[in-house]
Amino acid sequence: MTERPVTTSRAAKAGTTRAPVLWRYDSGDRAFGVFVDDELCWVGDDDGQISALDHEGKVVRRMKVPEGVMSLVRDGQWLYCGCQDGKVYDLSGAQPFEAYEISEDVNILWLDIHDGSLAVSSNDGQVTVLDHDCDKLWAKKSYTSGGWMVRCDGAGIYHGHADGVTAYDWTGKKLWAKKTEGSVLFGWQEDTEVYAGTTSDHVEVFSKAGVPGRRYKCDDSVFSCAAAPGGKYVFAGDNASSVYCFDRAGTRLWKLDTTCGSALSMQYHADKLYIVTGDGAFACIDVSEAAIAQAREGKVPDLKLVKAERSVQVATVGQALPQAAAGAAGVLVECVEEGGKVRVRPLSPGFNEDFNVQFPRDIRTPGTRYLVDGLELSGSGGFYRVRGQIRLAPTAAGEAAGPVVAKKAAKKVASAAPAKKVTKAAPAKKTAKKVRA
Repeated sequence: MTERPVTTSRAAKAGTTRAPVLWRYDSGDRAFGVFVDDELCWVGDDDGQISALDHEGKVVRRMKVPEGVMSLVRDGQWLYCGCQDGKVYDLSGAQPFEAYEISEDVNILWLDIHDGSLAVSSNDGQVTVLDHDCDKLWAKKSYTSGGWMVRCDGAGIYHGHADGVTAYDWTGKKLWAKKTEGSVLFGWQEDTEVYAGTTSDHVEVFSKAGVPGRRYKCDDSVFSCAAAPGGKYVFAGDNASSVYCFDRAGTRLWKLDTTCGSALSMQYHADKLYIVTGDGAFACIDVSEAAIAQAREGKVPDLKLVKAERSVQVATVGQALPQAAAGAAGVLVECVEEGGKVRVRPLSPGFNEDFNVQFPRDIRTPGTRYLVDGLELSGSGGFYRVRGQIRLAPTAAGEAAGPVVAKKAAKKVASAAPAKKVTKAAPAKKTAKKVRA
């Protein structure tokens, strides 16, 4: 992994209105990963700690992965995190599983997943695409450096780098390339547009057909950006611990002091702006019109400081799988060796036995059978995805039943010197000012 070209984050300028922060959870280390839906608010930090909070700010789930979390992304009902060990972990079940392993020569900055296909952006200006079974499909060089943005949809991949934004279709054909003023440091997408935060203090918008749109002016380099559905509002976080809101027409509606550092990633959800910062904070900001009006008058809610729930067990990569009871409901799948690779195929009736199953890479052993809650055909067809929990299949009489442990991953957790650890140029809890282009 490569560090963002940054030095210590600066405090907000004097006189900046304080944001109406409802709750704040201190993860313990700098955080890049954030994902929020109707049920949970997820954060992943530089130490590999992943926490899920409810919307009241209570920690309800905890996980640990071997290396620092760079991003959290949703693909349908599946949630993934990209990590500094060059692997992508599936967080959808009770414990994290290794879903993808990136080539050692790909230095990940950001990633996104669509219908099981993974797009990875690296620091050399390249975007690499892998299929659901981690087979490399193609790689393209968009520019000589940079790559802090990659977003995917059914039409293609949108890659932000040091020179601008480049779009490709899923075959690797370049659709368009547009320059930005300054390097791209973060990206967001809505149904018809992509948003690029840049070192030139702007959020620049492009239609997904490559038509340049509005430019939203901030006062410092833009570390992160997001939008309300349809682009009704555009949000940005700069390297001076401030967050902004603009209307679709480009009018700046407000600028607020986060009070907890610069937002390295953000997401808008239901009148709340969720940010993760270089100080290790995960904060929920009320951005409703009423709350902002109160904040302008100096009235902010009492801050709820959230502590980690020690009673919530931490699920880790490599822990033993449970054994399904005899007669348990589910779909039976089996690991098979084919062409030097271990694939997973369905055994239960009603499924195409020739289709592969997207399945954790760290528990694939030829001949081993598992019982999963369900299988779902991918949107593009041609392979299945696991729904729900994974258990060891019930054993026949006389067979030995031993726990299956993700040995490689478990070893990685215990490793004191992972091969792809980021070389940190600044203290773990500090964020650097991005170098202007």
